[in-house]
This record gives sequence, C-alpha cells and structure tokens, in this order.
Amino acid sequence: MASKKTLVFVTSNENKLKEFVQIIGLNEKWNITSKNIDLPEYQGEPDEISIQKCKIAAEYVKGPVVIEDTCLCFNAFGGLPGPYIKWFLDKLKPEGLYNLLNGWEDKSAYALCTFAYSSGSTDEIVLFRGITNGTIVQPRGPTSFGWDPCFQPDGFTQTYAEMDKDTKNSISHRGKSLGMLQKYLNNLCL
Repeated sequence: MASKKTLVFVTSNENKLKEFVQIIGLNEKWNITSKNIDLPEYQGEPDEISIQKCKIAAEYVKGPVVIEDTCLCFNAFGGLPGPYIKWFLDKLKPEGLYNLLNGWEDKSAYALCTFAYSSGSTDEIVLFRGITNGTIVQPRGPTSFGWDPCFQPDGFTQTYAEMDKDTKNSISHRGKSLGMLQKYLNNLCL
C-alpha cells in the first residue's frame, strides 16, 4: 500500500477543524493535519480572497494545503458583510447581526464556504464552494460557534446552533463545500 499523503488544513479554529475532520474523514489515503498560519486578511470578492490566502499558505507549507473562507451574506445589504463577517461578529455578536436587519423587511441571507486547495507546487488553486440559503433570526441555541445562533437554513425550524452536528454538517455551506473537496482529493489518489 502506498504511503499516505499529508494534507495541511490551515486554521486556528478548533470548531472548524472538528467539522473538517468529521465531514471529510480521515482515510487511508490522506493524513490530515492542521497549522495555525497567520494569513493576511485580504479585501475583495470571496474567490479572490480564497485564492490569495491559499497561495500564501502553499508557500509556507510547501505541500498540499487547504484553506477555508466563510462568508455570511445579507441579501438586503447586497451580500455584505460577506467575507468581513469575522469582524462584524467580533464587534456585534450574533444578537447584533440580527439587529442590523431591524429596519429591513428582507431578512434572507446565504452562507458561503469556499475551500481552496493547492498541491503546494505552482499548480492552479482549485476552489470548492458551498452555499446554504437561510434567514437571519433572533439568536437561539449555544453561542459557542460564531454566527450559528442567528442563521436558520431554509426548510428548517432550527438555527445551525440548535441542530445536532450530523444534521448541520449534511446541509451546511461547509458540508457542501467539503463534499466537493473530498471527491476531488479521493480522485487525486486513484
């Protein structure tokens, strides 16, 4: 049997790492590790940000690497806060995100997760995007994972925070994106 390839997931967020491992799985083909690399926080459109972050991570790791970028996009705001959700959440918390839409009839939103993969060489960066549509609601559920308490996916009565992990992972923006990444990585090892 061939030796496992190592894939580095660049994150400092333990919750993201847990979801990553739970969804993508540790199999006989890949040894998944994580590194906390202080990547620059780029401005721009989600795809541009993901590509730039992955290029920097690949230079640092010098091998197969994956980065993740998550956006929470309010339709009433033309897609903002989008890639800047980290700072909005840090200052406003889930309650404040909900309150931002007080004067707006449209409370719809979408969660976008982009995983960017590089083999570590000069190969092109490959993007995997997952989107889940939903509504921004009064926060409900545990507040231990970002904006999960105020995002209720379409077709559900629970917020991400109220869902059990298996349900959330099966319908989430991250789960969708990771499903595409998983297929890609499995095909690389054929």
